[in-house]
Amino acid sequence: MRSPIGHFDQAVPAPDRLDELTRPVADAVRHWRGSVPADQIVYVDTDPQWADTAVFVEHYGRELLEQSANCVVVAGRRGGDTTLAACVVPSTTRVDVNGVVRRQLGARKASFASMDTATGETGMEYGGITPIGLPEGWPVLVDSAVVDLPYVLVGSGRRRGKLLVPGKAFAELPGAVVLDGLGVA
Repeated sequence: MRSPIGHFDQAVPAPDRLDELTRPVADAVRHWRGSVPADQIVYVDTDPQWADTAVFVEHYGRELLEQSANCVVVAGRRGGDTTLAACVVPSTTRVDVNGVVRRQLGARKASFASMDTATGETGMEYGGITPIGLPEGWPVLVDSAVVDLPYVLVGSGRRRGKLLVPGKAFAELPGAVVLDGLGVA
């Protein structure tokens, strides 16, 4: 199969590569629901030595910079309560944690979750966190620009490998809320 974006040696429907995904991501792909069929989610093998964005796009295709999204875990706090959420924004932007995220979560304070919290709560590797397979009940805040892309490159749950996902699928993830301005330049 040829990858819908980028220049990868191997591109395979994700349901055929569940063994390459972390358990929560594999489970989410296995039980996929929505208007986008699971076999339209594509797994591509990537080398972790090229994981940094600048090196990655140089190796796999410069056009990927405009077709990639980052998924980061944030913590919103109000009183003694903490809400963990995921934010999915174009890789050319940063998450508006103190504005859009804080307001959406109804938090007095919001910040990026620590690496230990992000990996421990998601069951995914740092640098590979993806919005597919997050814990039940988590809000998944998605920038509208991500949803508008035909395909988006995101993590696979591991540092090795990525997923190519139709943009509209992000709006259908459990807990998804599509927001304008979540990612800022």
